[in-house]
Amino acid sequence: MGFFLGIDLGTSYFKAGLFDKTGKLRGSGRKYVKTETENNTICELNLYVFWSTLHACVEEALQDAGIIPGQITAVSYSSQANSFILLDRDNVPLTSFILWPDNRAEKNDARIEALGSRADFNRITGLGITPDRQFTISKINWFRKMHPEVWERVGSILSISDYLTFSLTARKLSDASTAAMTGLLDITSCQWWDKSLEILDLDSSFLPVPKRTGTYAGQLTDDGAELTGLASGIDYYLGGLDHHCSAIGSGLTQNGNLCESTGTVLSCVAYAEGYSPRPNIFFAPGLSDKHYFRMAFNDNGAHSLEWYQKKYASDLSIPELLEMAKEVEPGCLGLVAKPSASRYTDLEGFLNIRPVHGHGHFVRAILESTALSLKHLTGVIKTPGFQGAIVSTGGGAQSRLWVKIKADTLGTDFYIPNSHETACMGAAMIGASGSGAMGGWNEIVEQWVKFKEIVKPSRKNSN
Repeated sequence: MGFFLGIDLGTSYFKAGLFDKTGKLRGSGRKYVKTETENNTICELNLYVFWSTLHACVEEALQDAGIIPGQITAVSYSSQANSFILLDRDNVPLTSFILWPDNRAEKNDARIEALGSRADFNRITGLGITPDRQFTISKINWFRKMHPEVWERVGSILSISDYLTFSLTARKLSDASTAAMTGLLDITSCQWWDKSLEILDLDSSFLPVPKRTGTYAGQLTDDGAELTGLASGIDYYLGGLDHHCSAIGSGLTQNGNLCESTGTVLSCVAYAEGYSPRPNIFFAPGLSDKHYFRMAFNDNGAHSLEWYQKKYASDLSIPELLEMAKEVEPGCLGLVAKPSASRYTDLEGFLNIRPVHGHGHFVRAILESTALSLKHLTGVIKTPGFQGAIVSTGGGAQSRLWVKIKADTLGTDFYIPNSHETACMGAAMIGASGSGAMGGWNEIVEQWVKFKEIVKPSRKNSN
């Protein structure tokens, strides 16, 4: 029996999932990513740490599944965006990975503002937001100004997933859904946008060739196999942005639902034919030239819950806090959490605090705040007359209470997938589709995508 490996290059954790032909998760690996941080500004990932973490993650998945690397038919990935590495002309790394949370770039870079303010920027790039200091292009400008001695040696700019592809297959290719988050891609042509390169004074030869998610990139080389603990000759397919892969793993390519993810960032994704860019929404190429996925997001995700636990209830675990929140009635006796409550000093991110409020009230208030933010995102992203359900993914999907609060707030059914690693599964589905052994996408989604529960809203609580 062949197996399909999906790798998730997350910011906090790398994950690996091994799925069989029926879509069953046979083995998984999960490893914390130790980044190098400084002064809440620098955020880098050492190259050795990258490979050792990924190797350990794949090894754990293989051991969990009880298989050898030669039994794997295909591999693909899901990835964070705007995390990159600079290589010289001989493909020797000049830097560590500069990760997207890195804030060393200028807040108001003249070139970035010139690009983002163009009347055709949203229409061509699909980015309904103005690039900020966490975008690759902002940090590239910073390197050019602050380290000209490094910049003059640059031969390639590769995202973290581009570098994975190059290291495993010796080909410099970039998947279009991750590349789209740079603000440099012409969405409809899936080519780098000449005008953006001109404004930023970037040479197109520095960039990998953009291709659509699911494109065959080659087979693992001997060097690639050694780096990952896999076997040479395994087919490798370009994956996509983590939210894109979660949408694939949730069946959105076929079922017309929405997908929400409550992780570090709160996001909502839809998948459909047609390209209609507009403000506050990110559009990117889908699996075919007719399909696009669109995403809206904000910062009111799981971070505030983690912040509250660490700062005010360190003697309790998050699951214990969620159990306490179950005992609290909707409305939290008047306590309200502002969006992204962790950004405020002490407890200033909460309104109407009274002595009666305990941990359970504060936690439930955070959950209710996130649900209200999700309601806004779904309103932005869904099309008129939408009648589908919402698939819940990310860390937030592990809390049934949180999912129930969302269902009540939105008045919509929420589906909880069998697989809690939808990004890994989406990547594995890309490999399965490319192998040709599973039929078309209809057959793959029907066989692989299953839901363990449908959480329905309570009428008395829905808004």
